[in-house]
Amino acid sequence: MQLSKTASSFTESVIREMTRICDSVNGINLSQGFPDFPTEEVIKNAAVKAILEDVNQYSVTFGSENLRRAIANKVKRFNNLTVDAENEITVTCGATEAMLCALKAVINPGDEVIIFEPFYENYGPDVILSGAAARYITLHPPKWQFDYEELRRAFNEKTKAIVINTPNNPTGKVFSKTELEYIAKLCKEFNALAICDEIYEHITYDGETHISIASLPGMYERSITINSASKTYSVTGWRVGWAIAPPNITKLIRTVHDFMTVGAPAPLQEAVAYCMELKEDYYNKLCNHYYEARNYMSKVLVDCGFELYEAQGAYYFLVNCEQLMKQFSVKDDFEFSRALIEKTGIATVPGTSFYVNKLKGFHQVRFCYCKSFDTLYESEKRLRKLV
Repeated sequence: MQLSKTASSFTESVIREMTRICDSVNGINLSQGFPDFPTEEVIKNAAVKAILEDVNQYSVTFGSENLRRAIANKVKRFNNLTVDAENEITVTCGATEAMLCALKAVINPGDEVIIFEPFYENYGPDVILSGAAARYITLHPPKWQFDYEELRRAFNEKTKAIVINTPNNPTGKVFSKTELEYIAKLCKEFNALAICDEIYEHITYDGETHISIASLPGMYERSITINSASKTYSVTGWRVGWAIAPPNITKLIRTVHDFMTVGAPAPLQEAVAYCMELKEDYYNKLCNHYYEARNYMSKVLVDCGFELYEAQGAYYFLVNCEQLMKQFSVKDDFEFSRALIEKTGIATVPGTSFYVNKLKGFHQVRFCYCKSFDTLYESEKRLRKLV
């Protein structure tokens, strides 16, 4: 029996694989991007309250009215977007489902989707599962810039969409207004969609600010904006995300979502609706923690022999480990990641998992620093064994 060629064309998540290896040796997981500290008590209490009030059955498949209204209010406050909660928001089981639903809703056979690399590892398989072909545009270190002419050449009559992740996983890049305006210009010229994953929108540093491409002139009608509660509220296991799009696109996203998962967890939707009303001091506190964590870990990694690139958002470093690879006498990034766990108990993600052109990530690994300072202090002790 021949099984699915589509499913066989990609592998399981390398990030989750590294987490399992880390857990098997009781290591410190700086591979998978989840906080190891609790979310705020008021957020937990909102979830408990919803459960105790018997919000335990299906909500409306595309999201509870409370949550959709709360999302609409929040994006107006923070993203300069005016959204119809009734017809332009779909609540999903995390941003992961939102991305796949969005692609399945708009892709036809023969379509192409542009992806920046290094990329979050789900995007490639998502494009394959949606039936499209991917075209990759490289972000170049140390500032993770793309070549404008290379991007223009990638657009053509087959281009259905471009996927943008800002702030970016795994690089920490925050796309500038100038870059987004150029992408918007190409989308309009080639009648393409911008699908923007904005899950790290509240985590930016050094004066950088997040801009939603949908807020630029003429872009709302050709944008799908994806987000989630996971990173902003430190609840990655709740699996509540959403997609914002014009009504004609939202109708199809909702159809795909309905048959994919039916709906996100009902009591957690009500808790996330509560989160949407949190004041600016919550977001400032969150960002300040990660800013201090970034600065702390950047010094540790440099001292231990890693070459760092610019990271102005999210909570990752994609670093160059070429010198340490020579020191370890390993041949590639996977061997280096395994050797690092053996020597220090620190888990990272091999860089090649973020590239289609594996040579570009051959000397790179990704660290996350979305951890408590107790974890970061212990990580420093272990990493300094390399010095």
